[in-house]
Amino acid sequence: MIDSIPFNSETEALARRMIWFEPPSKALSDPVRFAAYAFAYATFEDMEVLRRYLSDADLREALKNAPPGIIDARSWSYWHLRLDVEPVPALPVRKFG
Repeated sequence: MIDSIPFNSETEALARRMIWFEPPSKALSDPVRFAAYAFAYATFEDMEVLRRYLSDADLREALKNAPPGIIDARSWSYWHLRLDVEPVPALPVRKFG
């Protein structure tokens, strides 16, 4: 399980840019959800920063446990292939009722 992403000036800036609709401390409090937003919205430079704090194993775990509705299909495929997770599973689906 991913323990945490530290709250510092680098990660705060990432959180403000990628999850602009909530305070950075809240965004960083759930590393799996934060990584899901990063998979969808981070630039190459953003991911270089995030990868200082998360290993490939952490990122694989985040993909495996990603909440539905955050990562688009293209990013989902890219990150699975980039992290050597094959075959690429179906995107997570929201369940109602």
